[in-house]
Amino acid sequence: MLKEFPLGREIDRPSAESAIESFREKLSAQQLLLKEKKLPVILLIEGWGASGKGSLIGRLIRYLDPRFYTVCTRSVPSDEELRKPFLWHYFTKIPQAGKIVLFDSGWMEETVRSVESKELKKRELTERLDGIRIFERQLVENGYLVIKLFLHISREEQKKRLEALEEDKNTDWRVTKNDWQQNKHYDKQLKRFDKYLEATSVPWAPWHILDATNRKEAELAAFRIVTESIDRALERRPGSTPLPKTEQFPLVQMPLLSKVSLDKTVRSDEEYRTQLKSAQKRLRELHNMLYRKKIPLIIVYEGWDAAGKGGNIKRLASALDPRGAEVHPIAAPESFELSRHYLWRFWTRLPKTGHVAIFDRSWYGRVMVERLEGLCSEADWKRAYHEMNEFEHELVRWGAIVIKFWIHIDPDTQLERFQERQNTPEKRWKITDEDWRNREKWPQYEKAVNEMLRKTSTQFAPWYIVESKDKRYARLKALNTVIQAIETRIRDDEK
Repeated sequence: MLKEFPLGREIDRPSAESAIESFREKLSAQQLLLKEKKLPVILLIEGWGASGKGSLIGRLIRYLDPRFYTVCTRSVPSDEELRKPFLWHYFTKIPQAGKIVLFDSGWMEETVRSVESKELKKRELTERLDGIRIFERQLVENGYLVIKLFLHISREEQKKRLEALEEDKNTDWRVTKNDWQQNKHYDKQLKRFDKYLEATSVPWAPWHILDATNRKEAELAAFRIVTESIDRALERRPGSTPLPKTEQFPLVQMPLLSKVSLDKTVRSDEEYRTQLKSAQKRLRELHNMLYRKKIPLIIVYEGWDAAGKGGNIKRLASALDPRGAEVHPIAAPESFELSRHYLWRFWTRLPKTGHVAIFDRSWYGRVMVERLEGLCSEADWKRAYHEMNEFEHELVRWGAIVIKFWIHIDPDTQLERFQERQNTPEKRWKITDEDWRNREKWPQYEKAVNEMLRKTSTQFAPWYIVESKDKRYARLKALNTVIQAIETRIRDDEK
């Protein structure tokens, strides 16, 4: 793409300046439409060192309302950021509906830099590129406009600009060792950029190459691309057309909930206490090993109301070092969460390597309560099965252990527990009118849960149905499932 791209085209400066002024006014007006139509925009600006990325961003935002845009500058990742998934830094920065985020370099530069430093091997690069394509596709399908610009200059032009920057004491700080390395190995770097551009340029998020030799030419091209892209997006709203998925994941066959026997029990309280103490001790030891090996653990709890999730989580969490574990109770999303991609609030809660995150309810609300209560469209929840599999696949590729529990009881057991809560003053806060309303929809919820289990129990992140008519049995099963998953992972890593 870059090798054949013509550079140095002459333009008529007065005409260009006049056109830029018109585009600038148009972009300012479009910003109001973005807010009105709740269209979020992500503008990624990449390019050679000294190609003018920062200057271009400054000119693009000159007349925009600063309350509705953010500029994110990506530098070398900190040690803290390196303990999160690669896409964490970018997914957590996506804009709310109606706002713009401009990335001054981002996931392209970080990836190419990792290739240059040999941090990414061939297989890892393939996985990284796959994750980036999924990231961008999911954003577009969920209503985002993704615009990607690459500022291209020749080796000679880059060298001239770097020398000019270094000559001025007010700008010499902007020149980095990496910039000079780029210029020295320009041809190799061009090939790396080309491979990345070709691998990630897709119809719904294409790359636009700009000739940045002449700053006015680059500015004019950028304004034209951005305003035209916004016009098209406002007309058709991104996300209206399903986009091709990258792959189907191998699934684990799951039984229907109605076929799950709930007669499993622990024989006595003494046996329960003995096994609980032993399991918690072992989990505490394994948590130390997870921290030492920097393996993140993500545990998802879903289940029927009054099934015993809270007590189950309590026994598991109390066996972990609280400095390296956190429980996330997931309620209805706040307004600032609703205005972003539905997975955003879960990306922001991911643990660091070596830490544990326990989700009391999770992203699976998309295909249960949101589906059945009409809180998202049919297209949204049908698409979500694959999106959630992709999300978990990305977490596993990062190195996480992902464990998902469905805490299961039958309608009669639920009714008994509801009545007990209703009739016990100190437990009455646990029962709400919503719980009773949900109970009336048990058949619809059971159908949705069966579909969820069937479509999202992957080999890398399977569901575990935990029989919870006897809460003691359920607690022990969950603890032992977590222990077994950690032990298996550690054995595999040590082979």
